[in-house]
Amino acid sequence: MNSNRLFAAIAVLVSAVLFSATAEAKQLYVVTSTTDMASLTQEVGGDKIKVEAIAKGYQDPHFVEAKPSFLLKLRQADLLISVGLDLEIGWLPPLVTQSGNSKIQPGGAGSLDASQFAAILEKPTGPVSRAMGDVHPLGNPHYWLDPDNGRRIAKGIATKLGAMDPGNAAYFQQRFQDFDQRLTDAEKRWDTQMAPYRGRKVVSYHKSWPNFAKHFGLNVVGYVEPRPGIPPSPQHTMELMAQMKREGVKLIMVEPYFDLKTPNSVAAAASGKVVVMLPSVGGEPQAGDYFKLFDYDVQLLSSAFQQTQ
Repeated sequence: MNSNRLFAAIAVLVSAVLFSATAEAKQLYVVTSTTDMASLTQEVGGDKIKVEAIAKGYQDPHFVEAKPSFLLKLRQADLLISVGLDLEIGWLPPLVTQSGNSKIQPGGAGSLDASQFAAILEKPTGPVSRAMGDVHPLGNPHYWLDPDNGRRIAKGIATKLGAMDPGNAAYFQQRFQDFDQRLTDAEKRWDTQMAPYRGRKVVSYHKSWPNFAKHFGLNVVGYVEPRPGIPPSPQHTMELMAQMKREGVKLIMVEPYFDLKTPNSVAAAASGKVVVMLPSVGGEPQAGDYFKLFDYDVQLLSSAFQQTQ
C-alpha cells in the first residue's frame, strides 16, 4: 500500500514537472536590442514570453561591445526586436549574421524593427555625409522617449506576438489594453508636473531628446556636441556659454555615459545646472521599467527647473 502511494506521488510529481516544462516551452523567447524595447515587450507579453535585452540601460546604445553571450541569446531567440533607424548599426547586424538563426535575419519572421510603429522626427531632407557627424539618415532613433510612441510600439509588439503565438493573441491584446490605460493615467500625471515649464529653453549633450522635448513642450536650443557624435571643441564651448547667457538658458541635459567636465563648465558659466537624464530603462535602479523611466526623468527635470527659476 505504501509502495502504491509512493508510485502515485512520483507519478503526480513527474506529471507536474512535465506540465511545467511544456508550459515553459510554449513561452516565446524574445531578445531586444535595448532595455526600453524589453520593458515594452514585457508589458504586453506578460508570463507568456521570456524577454532579455542586450544593451544595458546605462550604456550608450550606439556603441555596445559585442560579447559571446549575446550570440547565445540570438541563436535561441524566437523574436528579435530592434530600435532600428541605424541606432544599432555598429554592433547588432554582425551579431545577427553570426548567430546563424534564420528566423531573426532581416526580413525573417522573427525580426521586428520597432521604428515602423513610431512617429519619427528629424528625418534629413537632403544628402547626409560624415561631415555632418553621426546623423541618422532615416531620422532620430530615440523615439521611445515620447510616451505616445511607447503606446504605438507596445501595440505593434502585441500584434506581432499574437501572430507568432495565435493561441495567446487575445491575452497579448488584453495586456496592451491594460498598458494603454495605465500609460494614459501616467501621462496625465507627467503632463501636470511638466505643464509649468512648457516653452522652457534647454541645452542637451546629444540629440537624444527631441521626442521627449516635443511631448513635454521643451525648446532644445543647443547641444554640447557641435555635431552628433563629435566631441565639443573649445570654440563651440565658448559659443554655447555665450548663447546660454544671452538666452537665459539654465539647464543642460546630459546622458549618463558622457563626461560631465565640459557640461559642468558651460553650466557654471551660465549660472545654470547640469541634469543627468536617463534615456533608457535601467539607467538607474529606480528606473526599472518604462513607467519608472518617465517618473524618474520628469521628477528630476521639474525639480531642476524649480531650482533654477
